[in-house]
Amino acid sequence: MRVITGTARGRRLITLEGDDVRPTTDRVKEALFSIIQFELEGRRVLDLFAGSGQLGIEALSRGAHCATFVDQSRKSVEIIEKNLVSTGLEKNTIVKNSDATAFLATTKDVFDIAFLDPPYNRGLVQKALPMLCEKMAKGGVIICETPISEELNKNVGRFSVYKDYKHGKIKLTVYRDEEVSE
Repeated sequence: MRVITGTARGRRLITLEGDDVRPTTDRVKEALFSIIQFELEGRRVLDLFAGSGQLGIEALSRGAHCATFVDQSRKSVEIIEKNLVSTGLEKNTIVKNSDATAFLATTKDVFDIAFLDPPYNRGLVQKALPMLCEKMAKGGVIICETPISEELNKNVGRFSVYKDYKHGKIKLTVYRDEEVSE
């Protein structure tokens, strides 16, 4: 797994091993970042259920101002920290070892772009989305990676599904702030 483009382009990232680990494929990651390619510069990013941190790291490499990484696994947090150091992107980052909903319930931070890529088929996106919407800046974008079979609500708070993108068995659902006119 590598950083696709930007200041850390080509840098190899480490990830956890095991059956519970499902890193986003390069193909899906490229598709995700093509959706928001002109929206990253100077933005505040949240990588919820961060795993190896690859989505937040890719955003930083492409010009995001800062990133917060949240994962409940201590091993994942250690890997995120190592990946940030190896890419030279540790500046302007926060890494939290926390359950996603506990983090969202307590953080005072506001985000412009959020990535949700939790373990599949556990209802974690549906649980986190309403809380996350409260932490998003006006004009924010939320991108959820789920199995294609998982149904998500069309409207959550002031956010609504802008578009679903299907990539094999994976679906990217993009929520946009409906209070902001295009």
